[in-house]
Amino acid sequence: MAPDRRTLVRQGIVASASLLLTPSSLWADLRARGWSRLAERPWLAAALKAGQWLESTAQVSATGISWAADPASPKAVSTDLYTGMAGVVLFYLELHNATGDAAALRMARGGADFLLASVPDEPGSAPMGLYAGLAGTATVLSLAHRVTKDERYQRGVQRILSHLERSARPVGSGIEWNESTDIISGSAGIGLALLGLEGHSREVDARKLAAAAGARLIERGQQAEDGLTWLIQPSMPRNYPNFSHGTAGVSYFLATLSRATSRPEYLDAALAGERWLRARMTTTVGGGRMIYHSAPGNEQVYYLSWCHGPAGTARLYRRLAVATGDPSHEVRVGQLARAIRDMKVPGRSPGFWNNVSQCCGNCGVSEFFVALHRHTRDAADLAYAEEVAHDTLARATADGSGFKWVQAEHRVRPELLVAQTGLMQGASGIGLALLHLDGAREGRAPLVRLPDDPF
Repeated sequence: MAPDRRTLVRQGIVASASLLLTPSSLWADLRARGWSRLAERPWLAAALKAGQWLESTAQVSATGISWAADPASPKAVSTDLYTGMAGVVLFYLELHNATGDAAALRMARGGADFLLASVPDEPGSAPMGLYAGLAGTATVLSLAHRVTKDERYQRGVQRILSHLERSARPVGSGIEWNESTDIISGSAGIGLALLGLEGHSREVDARKLAAAAGARLIERGQQAEDGLTWLIQPSMPRNYPNFSHGTAGVSYFLATLSRATSRPEYLDAALAGERWLRARMTTTVGGGRMIYHSAPGNEQVYYLSWCHGPAGTARLYRRLAVATGDPSHEVRVGQLARAIRDMKVPGRSPGFWNNVSQCCGNCGVSEFFVALHRHTRDAADLAYAEEVAHDTLARATADGSGFKWVQAEHRVRPELLVAQTGLMQGASGIGLALLHLDGAREGRAPLVRLPDDPF
């Protein structure tokens, strides 16, 4: 029988006893160990600065280490992968991968312990999404287990997989967890997490659950003259076509599912989604391609990063290139990358505002070009990622001995400026992008690769 949550918490207290003291400065520790090349590695140095700010905002308790999304509101701690503290755990795991620093691993373990203690005994009404729920928590705990070999994290993954199975509701010919179809909180993202966690539990058939989610998503696709499209949910009539909330993300999951199951109906639906997207592409001055933010009403607004822009939608085309062997999809990846350059990123525009995050801004773009370089080995891709990263560093704010980034998360609320800690809108995501850039320069493979990364 799997241990209950209280047992896991008690085990976590024992394992995290050393974390009840403030962790040492990572930068000072590296210098003490003779890292003479630090001045030659600006991206690592900047990531360490992000780490120092995150260290200064950490909250240590009996169950581990946590971070508030906004340190100015320390009681508002969430565990999700979007703005919550799960992203900080990923940053410290990648920092340990880059440096071998024991303090970074202690920070990661402290955060993973807190995540583990947050997993409920029963699924109840807990959100299940990839970026907004327990599927994301399981993804992070799985990586923590891979690095540390601590079986408590593996048991946490198994508990969440059980919750995902028990909370799935049969609808039509498949299952769903809520009304959302998307990558952030809905079936597409949960399905990707399930495929990534396959084999972690003898009791839960993660691939079978993902396939049932895919069957329901096909039913929910809306037929159009030029293919299939998906709305976020029935109560949201606005259509967001790109990756985070729309057809590109759902099609990405279905294409991934087709590879995992060898069932053609999933690939057929993904290709129908691609045809619908292609019919809505705009050509930029240099021959790039991109798709508007949303309809109706925002057909003349073009975002450029992960959520609603080419950096996210290109993921679908990379996945389709592998799934089909059709080189035209790889060509489309290049055209989407070209659009980002044509739109003069990192210069500001209505679709690229005061934001440097993984979701909406600079780091979503630099991560895309680093991944593209890993695939193409084209030095121009890496150089462009560095150009964007230089702008990211220019927009950092010194806070003590660390760096934070004060930015506007929402385009329509430019006055709401916050320095956040999390993955998709904060310092841990920025630090992660900097570490991946350092890895590209040093020939080091990334440790952190989320289920929606096809590169």
